[in-house]
Amino acid sequence: MTLSRPLPFGPLDRRTTHLCIDMQNLFAEHTPWHTPWMKRVLPAVVEIAERHREQTIFTRVIPARHRDELPGSWRRYYRRWSELTLERIDSRLLELVPPLARLVPPAAVIDKRVYSPFTEPSLLRLLRDRGVESLVITGAETDVCVLAAVLDAVDLGYRVVLAADALCSSSDETHDALMTLYRERFSEQIETAETASILAAWTL
Repeated sequence: MTLSRPLPFGPLDRRTTHLCIDMQNLFAEHTPWHTPWMKRVLPAVVEIAERHREQTIFTRVIPARHRDELPGSWRRYYRRWSELTLERIDSRLLELVPPLARLVPPAAVIDKRVYSPFTEPSLLRLLRDRGVESLVITGAETDVCVLAAVLDAVDLGYRVVLAADALCSSSDETHDALMTLYRERFSEQIETAETASILAAWTL
């Protein structure tokens, strides 16, 4: 049994949103972007999302339509991963994994083209309209899209709480390195906690 501990900067309130990054079939299944232990963290993600359905926003990464659609280094990227462009991929892989897809609605979905969801004006509008000040962040991958979302959220002034047992990567080494970075270099702006502690601190 995991014991909950108080969050460093106090409880969370109704101005909090759960931002869940890219928990899609694309990463859950055996594709070139497979994240093997997404399955292990999924129960923690589901627990947060089920408890706070109306305060949950899921993001989905939507690849380029073809390998030369996006500018600059993205062209090199999608030439490397051309089998995952929209003109070739099975569209089912873009969907949220089933235990999370069934929560929409009332949970919301924001599609994005690059790593950070904050490049999408619709996300910023939604957070502003809801009066959100704090973000509980879960999802994949700790060292890629989650990293991009976390740093953008910090720059925008949000309180950021990472659910440590609800994050995953395809690389144990860089996952561990990023968790150390979050704790040791951003301790005034990023809190890391287990799901039990976050739910205990999040009052409706």
